[in-house]
Amino acid sequence: MVDSFKHKGLRKKMVGQLRERGITDEAVLEAMNEVPRHLFIRDNIFLSHIYDLKAFPIEADQTISHPYTVALQSSLLEIKRGDKILEIGTGSGYQTAVLVAMGIKVYSIERQRKLYGITKPLLSQLRYRAKLVYGDGYAGLPSFAPFDKIIVTAGAPFVPEALKQQLKIGGYLVIPVGEGNSQRMYRYTKLSENEFKEEELGEASFVPLLTDKAK
Repeated sequence: MVDSFKHKGLRKKMVGQLRERGITDEAVLEAMNEVPRHLFIRDNIFLSHIYDLKAFPIEADQTISHPYTVALQSSLLEIKRGDKILEIGTGSGYQTAVLVAMGIKVYSIERQRKLYGITKPLLSQLRYRAKLVYGDGYAGLPSFAPFDKIIVTAGAPFVPEALKQQLKIGGYLVIPVGEGNSQRMYRYTKLSENEFKEEELGEASFVPLLTDKAK
């Protein structure tokens, strides 16, 4: 797997474009400048454009997220080194790698068995150490809770109660909510065991968070 000077130059350009679009979290930008996005997609048709600010299709009718979306959601988490984060929707593994590159402990759930089978060995090969689980994102990972932060990388028709319960007090849940191809991005701050602050943060577009665990 090659990460050439050309790839590094394209990443630097991508990060510059993210700055122009208002991303200011230096830790996020540094991680995205480090992680080789081109190694997380296997379709050669898209490789020449992989550092454009675009999402691209991957296996199982999913997508590798738009770089701005990755940067925005990561920034909204206000990550601190050493945080323990739950990611719902491993997908290509790109968002997972960005989080790991920020020096945090990542637990990630993937519902699609095919993607899980591809992404788990890829992250290991690239030495991005995360705890990957094949399972139902709506249920979270209660055996590893509580989490400092939770990020959902698929559009949910509602906010799963299980995820809210698995969040530490003072922690953030970042989740796109809505049905169809368009959602609204929300950040929930857990103020107490049963009290949350809700922030609506604009439009988003994600593949849907599927309700049943894949067979």
